[in-house]
Amino acid sequence: MEEECLPDKEMALLETIFFLESEPRDVQALSRISKLDVAVVEDVIERLKQKYRSADSGVQLEQIAGGWILAPKKEVWELVHQRYGKKNEGKLSKAALETLSIIAYSQPVTKAEIESIRGVSADNMIHLLSERSLIKEVGKKDIPGKPSQYGTTVEFLKYFHLNSIAELPQLDASEEERFTLAR
Repeated sequence: MEEECLPDKEMALLETIFFLESEPRDVQALSRISKLDVAVVEDVIERLKQKYRSADSGVQLEQIAGGWILAPKKEVWELVHQRYGKKNEGKLSKAALETLSIIAYSQPVTKAEIESIRGVSADNMIHLLSERSLIKEVGKKDIPGKPSQYGTTVEFLKYFHLNSIAELPQLDASEEERFTLAR
């Protein structure tokens, strides 16, 4: 790619890359792929975000898990989700979501701590969430038996369209107390 791309060509190039990429890409990766300077990529991202803000656009440029991706706007996605959504994308049981919430808000957390908060065995839910790559083992707790500790993954961030764990909704005092019972 030529260094001296016209702005419209730079925008078209990055727009095409966003269209073809299935995973979020950070600015450095986009710079390598496009052979454009990082500052140019950052400028084009801002211009594309502005372009997609218009009401007649069905897509938006969204930052997920530290990278950028072209994604349908939420209001449009609701209309086409039945046809184009992945079959199992939104199908986590209430128990799986509860376990995932405990892990997200309490991480790193052990199976015993999850069970203490939920009041039931967490074996099946941990297996299911691990299998779907929403959680992973992040270490061992420094107590007798050295139990595994679990935390969320980049797939978790993508699944919930979050850029970082800090974007989780804030808990009120009673909810926060519930998530810290096992500590």
